[in-house]
Amino acid sequence: MPNTVHIRTLRHLLSLWAVSMLFLLRMLLMGLHFMIAGVLGVLVGVCRPFNPDNSRLCARLYALPAMRILGLNVKTDVDSLRDKPGTCVVIANHQSNYDLFVFGNVVPHRTVCIAKKSLKWVPLFGQLFWLAGNVLIDRGNAHKARRAMLTTTHTLQHEDTSIWVFPEGTRNLGKGLLPFKKGAFHMAIAAGVPIVQVCVSNYVTQMKLNRWDSGSVLIRSLPPIPTCGLTVDDIPQLLLTCQTQMDECIAQMDRELVGASLLAKNV
Repeated sequence: MPNTVHIRTLRHLLSLWAVSMLFLLRMLLMGLHFMIAGVLGVLVGVCRPFNPDNSRLCARLYALPAMRILGLNVKTDVDSLRDKPGTCVVIANHQSNYDLFVFGNVVPHRTVCIAKKSLKWVPLFGQLFWLAGNVLIDRGNAHKARRAMLTTTHTLQHEDTSIWVFPEGTRNLGKGLLPFKKGAFHMAIAAGVPIVQVCVSNYVTQMKLNRWDSGSVLIRSLPPIPTCGLTVDDIPQLLLTCQTQMDECIAQMDRELVGASLLAKNV
């Protein structure tokens, strides 16, 4: 009996060790991948600086290998994003830093992103982000932020380029949508372009990076919402409509994943 107890204890310890090693291996590989993708992205940016399609290419560089390393199964249903009506403002929920790798699978052609100015100091990534033509906003300087917003309006109207925005303004850590800020809606109405909503299921609290199969992620885009003819007075209702639709979409995807998981266990 004592020998049996010892064997079970040893097996348990070995299992814990294997789990820890898998997580550490993934983090090591992700760090290496982040640097390699950064170098390749900078080279792309140097060869064709400020080309708005650089964002899509760099997003794929980061996303495709990362999904393999992390063991995440990403399923997408983004026809309305892929077939977007010309230029538009894309809004998406923002969960964690892993969004770079998750959303990188679906960034459409000629689409740039708005982000905080401090990103430019991240080695390699900051430089390729800038060279990709993305918009960096100094949130601490209202005058510069407004000027950047005017630039985005010109980009949407005259440069055949869409803009990707995380309207929450910060990561929600998978705890539900945070209140939306108005900047994306001001941009869309000022430029008279539609809004395309992109939703990702709540993956950050569900993924298990210490397992070979870390979990499943669903990404879904919703039909475009036209803004032509709207004014700033319509922003509160437009914002509420978008937040409600995205909240419902995310909840639906979460239910689908739970149902699929229960079905797999019962098979």
